[in-house]
Amino acid sequence: MKLKTIRIIGVPLDYGADRRGVDMGPSAIRYAGLHEKIRQVGHQVIDIGNLPVPVPETRAQTHQGLKYADEIVRVSRVLARAVEKTLDDGQYPLVLGGDHSIAIGTISGLLRKFARVGLLWFDAHGDYNTDQTSPSGNVHGMPVATVVGLGHPVLKIPLQDRFVDPHKIVYVGVRTLDAEEAHRLRESGATVFSMHEIDRYGMHDVMAKAMDIVTDQTDAVHLSFDIDAVDPLYAPGSGTPYSGGLTEREAHLALELLAESDIVSSMEMVEVNPILDERNRTGKLAANLIASALGHRII
Repeated sequence: MKLKTIRIIGVPLDYGADRRGVDMGPSAIRYAGLHEKIRQVGHQVIDIGNLPVPVPETRAQTHQGLKYADEIVRVSRVLARAVEKTLDDGQYPLVLGGDHSIAIGTISGLLRKFARVGLLWFDAHGDYNTDQTSPSGNVHGMPVATVVGLGHPVLKIPLQDRFVDPHKIVYVGVRTLDAEEAHRLRESGATVFSMHEIDRYGMHDVMAKAMDIVTDQTDAVHLSFDIDAVDPLYAPGSGTPYSGGLTEREAHLALELLAESDIVSSMEMVEVNPILDERNRTGKLAANLIASALGHRII
């Protein structure tokens, strides 16, 4: 893997979820030795700290069916500029969440530099709801729908009318979908490798197919990793745990294969919740997975 300068951007945002605590995720991942793990691979590290995010108690909800939409959009616009500047400087954006609604900002920044983005989405969930289909109104269940151009106009403001082609989106590890969300995903053109496909074909073959899809006629590939893609047996510190997920080794293998291919140009790690964790097990796993994605090897 070609050595890079990794710019870390922390986004301690927990507006998008009901359960509090993911705002401490960036600190938990850093505390697990993230900088040293990345440097051991050979990369340079620049950490710009955390973007300013006011606590939810100081903000009002203003949109029906979209909890804290205005604040999420505000942070997304700041994050988009930070990602864009990172790419302008020839560096690799590594975004630490926070809940998965931050992906709206990350991908907005990528789309300002690349017309055609391939998206690898590791998640137990589809995140393909809108304000019209979401049973909760939580925006962390809407980022993929948003970046392809669906849903409420307010969430799409940071994207500036630039969207991801659903045919260039690949999910890995999905195992729970809302009924309307599943219907829309089937119609979208996105590729969904659920746990069924991973069990049936194995992670190596699934990733080979996934990489072919996201690199076909694209200018960049973004890796968005929700820690709940991993089974809660290995990642207890997640606000939305769902059993039957990836094993720790399956997750590492997937990211090791991506590192070998060297196709990923940006990454985010989200939904680590230290309040629900056990001695920072999940923060350590997140840091180790990031290292695998950036080329860490046993020998």
